[in-house]
Amino acid sequence: MIGSDARPLRFSCGVVRESPRQVIYAIRVHDVILGLPEIEDVTARMRERLAHRGELSADVVMVQGDAKNTLRLFGMPYSVNRVRAAMFSAAIRWMPIELEQSD
Repeated sequence: MIGSDARPLRFSCGVVRESPRQVIYAIRVHDVILGLPEIEDVTARMRERLAHRGELSADVVMVQGDAKNTLRLFGMPYSVNRVRAAMFSAAIRWMPIELEQSD
């Protein structure tokens, strides 16, 4: 289970504008490297949160790592490439976000 150790996970969110009506959401996890099941859980929680806001087909990319050699992105290949390009050109702004943990 995510965050099963004593401290909760910290996330931040960034947005990459794909078109006037479509955006790609990037979720970055801090201080820990998650496994694939945990990554899928986090992205599902973000999609659920976005669905409540009316964004039913939101694209979410998960970002882990702090340095160029540890950076890993998970999601649809096209969206991963767009988020990576935005990160390396400093065109993405990260804001803290809290994602409710599923029970």
